[in-house]
Amino acid sequence: QVQLVESGGGLVQAGGSLRLSCAASGLTFSSYNMGWFRQAPGKERAFVARISRGFGTTRYADSVKGRFTISRDNAKNTAYLQMNSLKPEDTAVYYCAAATSLTVLPENYEYWGQGTQVTVSS
Repeated sequence: QVQLVESGGGLVQAGGSLRLSCAASGLTFSSYNMGWFRQAPGKERAFVARISRGFGTTRYADSVKGRFTISRDNAKNTAYLQMNSLKPEDTAVYYCAAATSLTVLPENYEYWGQGTQVTVSS
């Protein structure tokens, strides 16, 4: 079956960096567009970034543009989210997801990981 497993979350001070990984199995990774979402306590799941299959075009939420970078390594079936200049408001559970369509809407993603906690202290 399809599995997406996130790793790399943790506690970091404001201004610090983390790199999240999303290891995929059970699907043809290169055929899927990959996205990262986050959900803070009491808030809805929100789009963070996505990268397309094929050319690897990217799109970011305005709140993370210039600080976060999404990438993928199809040979390793892994997507990444490099997060720099972290702020306390970036604190959330971060999820990776896979979609056949190129989209920023969470409801259009077919597969989801279990999430990894990112906490940014001030």
